[in-house]
Amino acid sequence: MSTGQSPSLRPSSNRIGERIILTGLFGAAVISVLTTVAIVISLVIPAISFFREIPVTEFLTGTRWTPNFAVKDYGVLPLLVGTLWTTAIALVVAVPLGLGAAMLLSEYATDRVRRVLKPVLELLAGVPSVVYGFFALQFVGPVLLNGVLGIEIGTFNVLQAGLVLGIMIIPTIASLSEDAMSAVPSALRQGSAALGANRMQTTLRVVFPAAVSGIIAAIVLGISRAVGETMILAIASGSIAQIITDPRDAAQTMTGFIAQAATGENAVGSLAYNTLYAVGLTLFLITLLVNVVSISLVRRFREAY
Repeated sequence: MSTGQSPSLRPSSNRIGERIILTGLFGAAVISVLTTVAIVISLVIPAISFFREIPVTEFLTGTRWTPNFAVKDYGVLPLLVGTLWTTAIALVVAVPLGLGAAMLLSEYATDRVRRVLKPVLELLAGVPSVVYGFFALQFVGPVLLNGVLGIEIGTFNVLQAGLVLGIMIIPTIASLSEDAMSAVPSALRQGSAALGANRMQTTLRVVFPAAVSGIIAAIVLGISRAVGETMILAIASGSIAQIITDPRDAAQTMTGFIAQAATGENAVGSLAYNTLYAVGLTLFLITLLVNVVSISLVRRFREAY
């Protein structure tokens, strides 16, 4: 006669454990959704107060942003242009370098080299953004751009801010892209090699297209990180809200304005105070739009193995 626990009790015990785990997972999901809803509400309510006094069309199409000047204008286009400039420059730097690093780690590096290089690359993501800002201000601008390359720039400019912003998001694009490429089945590589393709041809024509949905997701996450970055842009790009056509000029970004204006000088509930939430809501909607587009692209190009 067995003295162990009755087998009939084990399924019940397992079901209780599963219910506890499912309840915990459901609670985590609900907390995430409620947090997102709370963020949206905290932005929308003050933004509505702002748009009751300033028309949405004036806010979106105006070319002057001077909410703290004697003559007040509330056109967000200068901030939007500055944000687009820095994001575009950052992507020009981060996408080729990030994808190149991902291809090296996934297709060319040995396991030993990968174990060393990937953590070193990801260390860049742990550097505080304020350090990147001072790096742009003290080295990239005066030493690299002005000294080595001979580009005439001022102390603050969009070019140096965008370059350092690109360096900051390289680990994001590289790490996620490398994960996507490493997930491609080895059978595809072996089949390509059997047809006579070399490693570069296999990487570019087989592995890269097979991992394109993950690569797109990595790039979009990099874009979201670049759009939402604050300290680099507040320190290095300048605080002049103007529409520029030359990245060597100074310009203020949306996050840079928020960092500058959120200092407690404006009375809570005033129009100047609510501009923070109007700009923040615009930034949130831009990021949301980017993510919606990325989801549609990922679903379109996703490959199942």
